[in-house]
Amino acid sequence: MTTVDPDTAAPPSAERARRRAAGDPVKALLHRHRELCERAVDPLEIAAGLEAHGITDRTAARFRHRDVFSLAEELYARSPRGEEPAAATAPVPAGPSAYRALGCALLPGALAAAAAAAGQAWAGPAAVAATVAALVWPGRAAGGRFPWVAHLLAAAVAGWAAYRYGTGLAVGLALAVAPGHLLAAAFAAGARARLDGSRALEDFADRARPLLFASVAGFTAAAVGAAALAGAPLPVAVPLALLLFLTRLLLRHGARRGPVAAALALALVPVPPAAPAAAAVLLVHAVLALSRASAHARP
Repeated sequence: MTTVDPDTAAPPSAERARRRAAGDPVKALLHRHRELCERAVDPLEIAAGLEAHGITDRTAARFRHRDVFSLAEELYARSPRGEEPAAATAPVPAGPSAYRALGCALLPGALAAAAAAAGQAWAGPAAVAATVAALVWPGRAAGGRFPWVAHLLAAAVAGWAAYRYGTGLAVGLALAVAPGHLLAAAFAAGARARLDGSRALEDFADRARPLLFASVAGFTAAAVGAAALAGAPLPVAVPLALLLFLTRLLLRHGARRGPVAAALALALVPVPPAAPAAAAVLLVHAVLALSRASAHARP
């Protein structure tokens, strides 16, 4: 009877798979993120998805790549997929939905200004409702859940401020909706373009932060103009408008909602520095969250 030496016996299938994975670590990563790799329309989406799962440029070195973008290119090339979508990366011209969105952004300010000019008692509440609906409405809901808490807190912040400082403040916030919409759209497009031209996560972050600061500065200037036009107190109206603008950006790009809710709750504290402090806290969170490539992947 022939005996089999356990040292020379063939390893089990699990052991063979482990050895193959050790020889080809990218193959194991491809299997782990198969759905992400197969549905991606370009390597950039894979890079953003990997970053969202905690893979950094330092981690990519373990897979024999210099950065996450290089690793994503190999994963994209090795992923099985059907026919490539020819127009996936082509620039999409503005269609009817873009014009409808712009019209909806212009509507709150126009209605609020007209109602205030006509001396309507409901001008303030209507302006608050329109502002919260248009400026804070997220383009996508992270995790598939609607951010009710953020919306309710934003409504409470705007409503409480309008109650304390008058209809002019509510009208000023409503007038800031249109520039907020345009600057948010410009930031999203610019960040995506910078993602296309980046070769590392740190490279993208260095490109995205100045764009965010420029968007915030542009909106702050627009909020000053809107508040002055509505006769609202600038030290109150501008921080509140900036707080709502940052909330809209963060919800649109799928950021964590806990810091957003905390900043909005801070703004409800009935002391004058509360709104500026809340806007500053949310700006810090926005700099950290919106400089990540995963915040700008196609939804």
